[in-house]
Amino acid sequence: MWRQIQEEPQDSLSSSVRWQAMETLTQLSHTQPSLGVRERSELVNTCVQSVFSLPSVQAMQEKDEAKAEAIQILYHQTLDALQKLLNALFIEDPTPAGLKSILEPLGPWMNSGKAHERARAVNSNVSVLNHTLLTLPFFMSSGFPALGLLLGRLILRIGDPDEEIGREALDGIIILYTILELQKRARDKEETNKKELYESNKRFLGPYNPVSPCQNILRVIAEFGDFLGPQQVKDLLLAALEGLKGSPETPGKDSGEMVQLASEVTLSSVLEWYRHRALEVIPEIMQGIYMQLSHIQEPRAREVALLPVSLLASSFMTEVVVALLMCPLPLDSNGAEMWRQLILRKPSCDVRDLLDLLLTSLKEKPVTKKGRASIVPLAAASGLCELLSVNSCMGRVRRIYPQLLLALLIQVHYHIGLNLPSRVAPRKDAKCTKNEAHPPVFVPVRWVVKVVKTLLLKMGCSYEATFLEDQGGWELMGQAENHHRGVSLLARAMVHYSCQELCRILYLLIPLLERGDEKHKITATAFFVELLQLDQVRRIPEEYSLGRMTEGLGHRDPIMKVLCIRGLTILARRTDKMAKVQALLPSMVKGLKSMDGLLVVEAVHNLKVIFKGQDRKQTDSSVYVEMLQVLLPHFSDVREDVRSSCINLYGKVVQKLRLPRVHAVEQQLISTLVPLLLVMQEGNAKVAQKCMKTLFRCSCLMAWDLPKRAYSRKPWDHQQQAVAKICKYLVNSYRDSAFTFLSQSLEYAKNPRASLRKSSVMFIGSLVPCMEDIMTEERLKEVKSALENLRHDPEASVCIYAAQAQEHILASCWRNSWPLPHGDAWVCDPATTHRWSPSCENLPTSHQRRSWILQALGSWKISLKQ
Repeated sequence: MWRQIQEEPQDSLSSSVRWQAMETLTQLSHTQPSLGVRERSELVNTCVQSVFSLPSVQAMQEKDEAKAEAIQILYHQTLDALQKLLNALFIEDPTPAGLKSILEPLGPWMNSGKAHERARAVNSNVSVLNHTLLTLPFFMSSGFPALGLLLGRLILRIGDPDEEIGREALDGIIILYTILELQKRARDKEETNKKELYESNKRFLGPYNPVSPCQNILRVIAEFGDFLGPQQVKDLLLAALEGLKGSPETPGKDSGEMVQLASEVTLSSVLEWYRHRALEVIPEIMQGIYMQLSHIQEPRAREVALLPVSLLASSFMTEVVVALLMCPLPLDSNGAEMWRQLILRKPSCDVRDLLDLLLTSLKEKPVTKKGRASIVPLAAASGLCELLSVNSCMGRVRRIYPQLLLALLIQVHYHIGLNLPSRVAPRKDAKCTKNEAHPPVFVPVRWVVKVVKTLLLKMGCSYEATFLEDQGGWELMGQAENHHRGVSLLARAMVHYSCQELCRILYLLIPLLERGDEKHKITATAFFVELLQLDQVRRIPEEYSLGRMTEGLGHRDPIMKVLCIRGLTILARRTDKMAKVQALLPSMVKGLKSMDGLLVVEAVHNLKVIFKGQDRKQTDSSVYVEMLQVLLPHFSDVREDVRSSCINLYGKVVQKLRLPRVHAVEQQLISTLVPLLLVMQEGNAKVAQKCMKTLFRCSCLMAWDLPKRAYSRKPWDHQQQAVAKICKYLVNSYRDSAFTFLSQSLEYAKNPRASLRKSSVMFIGSLVPCMEDIMTEERLKEVKSALENLRHDPEASVCIYAAQAQEHILASCWRNSWPLPHGDAWVCDPATTHRWSPSCENLPTSHQRRSWILQALGSWKISLKQ
């Protein structure tokens, strides 16, 4: 029977199969076992879909005029069969759950765009309710099932353009009210005549007013108050929203306006009279409005749908804001409109209180104590962004502008690399550009940066925003390693353009420097140090400026150290602070050890200001030596800008040194020779130029007489003699430092850049033979191990030069009879190697040049295959 109903055409009524199948199902409903709730619901859905989807009787008759009378009779028989089936299914399971399984499938049809479908749905609902009233075999202790939805849908139909539908909907409401009254009296154990009660209610709630159906709606809502709890109020409101969806099939503009009016009257009257009952279900109401807005396109209908937002917020702003913070992110047009509704429509909530609530949420960390990500701060930032688009609230925003700005900047730091819950999803209304196959991925930190930018523009800081755009400050702000630079750039721009709010921000920052975690402190300090340029800084106690910066030099976070050095540098520009800051110079330099190269460069650039203000004669050379020790390790940094800057700064520090040279200075500059020579060979013209200048400055101070080739950028590939000459000079001039030269070259041989490994290998091959009379067995083993490893280097040229270096060292060992490692097969006894052997492995080193190179190339090929 079920399958037959499904197979019947839904665009015509040409046979009695549908009617007979439902008649049969009605008879079967009395048999055992009875259907389960799910099966019953599916059966009702199938039958309702099959019957309600039929065209109107008039349309079917016009299509087949010859059978017009038969169609009329069959249509009524089919509707009666459906109604009997629904009643029979209720008798089969006369419980609240059973009633719900029957009424639920009828609901969506009551909002159809076709009048005949709405009429069928209302008629079926009223029929089931009437049958329930007549039988009423149960006492609903949990209340009438889905009362709010049913009442709301019937109320909307009172305002239907078709008067017959409106009249029948009101009759259904009277029956429903009678059922509820009977339930109430049954609970109180009162005897009541059903028919008399129905007639009494009909006079009380009626009659139907076709001219002004809203009068009926208001009367119904007012009288149903005793039966509406929080869930019923929520369902009633959401049912009222269903009528706003509209349909392209709805005939005429007037009918749409009548439904909108009915929805508006329902929403406003329910919230006016029963607003307090909605308090505990506000999150569900807001979620329902958000979901419904996706289906409501007409502007006036959207205004009506948004009414509950402003009406509820006028009494329960905190609860509404908390509910809106749960909207999916990034905000689409619907979520954004709900936020703006808070202040655009009357009654609007207090903007000041609203902004204070958002500020409180912005001060929360996006990670809870249990380590879970929280959407609240990002949602608050999104809500603030929407409120900023409303010009009328700009005065209130300016009141707490400093707090908002700093809270947002700290949130930027918190959101870097943060993965948020699944509530954050791609926007439904996001559009792809011509070059993008998919909408852009939502990155939370970029969204917060966007809100910061919007806030600045709304507060009149367009020059500052443009400055950051030109300098790449917005991108820096959203990067973990560069966040403090982006914040500093913003503060610097605000100082440069004399932002009016800087004094308020300054006084707000002073207590913030000691609060929060590391990210909080870094962001606050990055902004604060730039404000030390303001004249108003003179008014604050020294402990909050110089004292705070001095304490920061001992902080465990290197970024904090660099920021405090920047702050001290700014303070040093003031005459009254220069001496105190200069006294801290040794502590500042010492704090730069073992720090990232980029931070070192940043700090040293700031320290130059302090060095310039010092008397060279009175400056302790140990400070310069420490500075050189800080810079030297970064000569081999993988980042070109760091290498170039450190080498250049090294030369400038050397330039400040004066005769007579102390021993520490001499040792430091001697240890610079090999790094400069090797880095000069990396093939980068810019870096090589810096190396040459720095080497020349060291030579001038140390009175070196280096070979001319030492200042050349030309590759060493075909200048092995020049390399040997440089090495010979170094060993002869600084024999005590020879092993330092060897250690440095071995260290550079491990560098990730192939050019440095190659130049290091060539240097080792020339340096070791020059150390013949001081070389130890242990160091020779170290060299051998390093070269063996380099013969398997992924770079072919490194393999070849490692083999050549081995050959050169072996030849030198054999020729000079060095003390070789005991039992080491690396160097063979000349007496044994000159005996005949068919294998080239036993030949003297001088006879194995070609085999060494081939062996190196073979090793390189094997490593590539691996």
